[in-house]
Amino acid sequence: MTSRLLLVRHGETEWHAENRYAGVSDVALTAKGLRQADELAGWAVRRGVDAVACSPLSRALFTARPAARALGMEPEVVEALREVDFGWGEGRTVAEMAAEDPEAVRRFREDAETGAFPGSEAPSAAAARASVALRGLAAQHPGRTVLVVAHNTLLRMALCAMLTIPVGRYRLVFPRLDNAAVTEIEVGGDRTALRTLNVPTGTSVPGHARNLGA
Repeated sequence: MTSRLLLVRHGETEWHAENRYAGVSDVALTAKGLRQADELAGWAVRRGVDAVACSPLSRALFTARPAARALGMEPEVVEALREVDFGWGEGRTVAEMAAEDPEAVRRFREDAETGAFPGSEAPSAAAARASVALRGLAAQHPGRTVLVVAHNTLLRMALCAMLTIPVGRYRLVFPRLDNAAVTEIEVGGDRTALRTLNVPTGTSVPGHARNLGA
């Protein structure tokens, strides 16, 4: 039996405007981010969601809570859904890193696995833990729909791993996930199908816009 996972990047944070790598840093949501969380809650009710899970980082938890409360439940906090630790890149912009070590940035942009930032979590390791967590949620809720709030980089890596795409190419295949936008996958055992990608929660027909199976 397959399950639907609605993958959502948390709302906008205080580092969003500067495009800093937040990673494991616990950065607060902006006022816009809090509004995005409320909009997601309304979307989740219209879409029909059976369970809510999220990363332990506050930006994901505070994005997930309004949806969970609107549905009469509490979000399940899943440790393995935390964002990637960017090591040397944590808390920095690409411009700042390039000024210090342009070759390191070039290697990362070319292949995020072989060119991972010094001291960072390997993309393959992050993708593996996230994939296990997502498949676990699907198995825990067979035939149901689960809203999963996590992070831009982690979710893109997990998508690559679950869709058998080289994880080191996650930035090229999935350039970004927008704040509070929804990517829907269908999961059954070790099979994964991508149903929609990066759909705004303001979409008039939830769960059907940009349907990749159409």
